[in-house]
Amino acid sequence: MYRERVTLDDLKVFVLVCEARNLSAVAREMNCSQSAVSQHVRRLEKEIGLTLMERQPRGVAPTGAGRILQRAASDGLTALGEGLRLLEELRTGHGGGVVIATGATTIRNFMGAAIKEFCAAFPEVGLEFHTERSSHRCIDVLRSGAVDLAWVTIAGEADAQGIEQRPVVSLEWVLAVRSDDPLAGESALLADDLARTRLIRPPAGTSSGRQVEHYLGAHGLPPRATTTRATDWDTALLLAEMGLGHALIPAAPGLVGQSGDSVRLIPVTGIPSLEVGWAARQWSALSPAARGFADTVTRHVGRG
Repeated sequence: MYRERVTLDDLKVFVLVCEARNLSAVAREMNCSQSAVSQHVRRLEKEIGLTLMERQPRGVAPTGAGRILQRAASDGLTALGEGLRLLEELRTGHGGGVVIATGATTIRNFMGAAIKEFCAAFPEVGLEFHTERSSHRCIDVLRSGAVDLAWVTIAGEADAQGIEQRPVVSLEWVLAVRSDDPLAGESALLADDLARTRLIRPPAGTSSGRQVEHYLGAHGLPPRATTTRATDWDTALLLAEMGLGHALIPAAPGLVGQSGDSVRLIPVTGIPSLEVGWAARQWSALSPAARGFADTVTRHVGRG
């Protein structure tokens, strides 16, 4: 016996009806008859075996079962549309834009030259940056599908489940001090040296902040060594330049370039390097434009 199967059009029309709450309005939008719209809904109800829409004094509304299907179908159609867009970009080699989640100072400290090069080579590709306060937030936004790429501190597998990460560079930790500071003549520092400083630390809740917390705690540093917290690395460097403390920061390319003659960056021995790089939901599914941008940044950071 022949049995009609649910089609993609059935789901699309059903979602439209749920949103419009009116069969006639959907029929006008689709330039078809109201009975044709009803047929899509009836086919779904027959296949599922539940009533999905109920008549109301003015129009229709989804039942409880209908709301469940509406949410699932809406999410599925959105994901399908995104997938088809990516496939078209893979086929043609062109993409309309790349959306990147980054930390507050990433663009200046890692990406400036790469952005200029990429935009000059691909003027038709737009770049959009979503600034987040931590790598954890960047990964959350990436996982939600709101961005294509995220520049993050590389996390453990448990913290980045379902995300593909590609390390780009390992950053050593340095202490930024004024050139006239008593510590400025040191070639390297240890944990005991930090105990004698007015330390400016990374913000709590960030990957770099947690790494420093672990290091300080493991060496039993007293509270006086943790006087100030900076919201970002640039601010920490500025405070050090003003003589308001000693900034413990990773030696990112942009920060090293900003230090100038008034500040010395002294290596701190013992803190594990901060590994940073790219994260994506699925690297092989990125558009050519997104992969091209990631490769451009990687090349520039490696060159630095």
